[in-house]
Amino acid sequence: MFKALLLTEKDGKVSSEITQLDEERLPEGDVIVRVQYSTLNYKDGLVLNGLGRLVRTYPHIPGVDFAGVVEASQHPGFKPGESVVLTGWRVGEVHWGGYAEKARVKGDWLVKLPADLTARRAMAIGTAGFTAMLCVMALEGHGLNPGAGDVLVTGAAGGVGSVATAILAKLGHRVVCSTGRAETHDYLKGLGAAEIIDRASIEKPSGKPLESERWAGCIDSVGGATLAAVLPQMKYRASVAACGLAGGTKLETTVIPFIIRGVNLLGIDSVMCPAEQRREAWRRLSVDLPGEKLDAMIEPARLEDLARLSKRILEGQVRGRVVVEIGA
Repeated sequence: MFKALLLTEKDGKVSSEITQLDEERLPEGDVIVRVQYSTLNYKDGLVLNGLGRLVRTYPHIPGVDFAGVVEASQHPGFKPGESVVLTGWRVGEVHWGGYAEKARVKGDWLVKLPADLTARRAMAIGTAGFTAMLCVMALEGHGLNPGAGDVLVTGAAGGVGSVATAILAKLGHRVVCSTGRAETHDYLKGLGAAEIIDRASIEKPSGKPLESERWAGCIDSVGGATLAAVLPQMKYRASVAACGLAGGTKLETTVIPFIIRGVNLLGIDSVMCPAEQRREAWRRLSVDLPGEKLDAMIEPARLEDLARLSKRILEGQVRGRVVVEIGA
């Protein structure tokens, strides 16, 4: 038997309970992991509140990522006792996820945890931090170097934004953070922000197809009108790594930034990301993300806290990274 947060649906309403389940109920897979930590992402908030139609089959165990120790394996790449991390692959949506003491998954979805990363810190990174590193790697791959100019991070006090800020600052970039929460300014400065701007200043497009060149790069987790406002402000041949939709899915813009300034809009997919790129991202995270700054982002939680916290994250009221202790 193992402890789990189980979602059920009745008459279109989703409810949750913390219960004990038999291991035989675990879905198919070739690796069983004893889960130590999980985390709370925006997508988890949607799932826990029955929003977004992300889950089609109930009962369901949510949690889009987890870190733990291999308990049993029929996969040639993993053996019992090895520390692993999982993000993506629609775990926590289509497949049972990390809000349980045990998970059975495909070994191809797992990544061995770098030796200098604990399971707790791995989940302080989680899907949000992993996505942030993919954004950094994408910008670097399109020519961003320290000294090129200001790099904008939108939604900076959230999970993706917090990790992105810390990584970019460590790499030597001048990071400008956008947030609407004045109480997070000291927190962001502690992560390495050189400047903080009110999100209201970039919440609405000006209506001009091009504006003064301002940003050498941008990591945008907001989308919507914010992304539309930022694109005309990008420098020549600069790139935006787009990874979120907290501000909406609709993008109203023109082709002018792309065909006049050569601006690149880079879509970041952390769900189906290839294994080799996953391993490289986790290696980079173990090197380029300062551990003390990562610890400063953590809000500890337990399974019992998730119903409350899931509403807060949807309201934009979670700062940094919620790390959920499962079976540590």
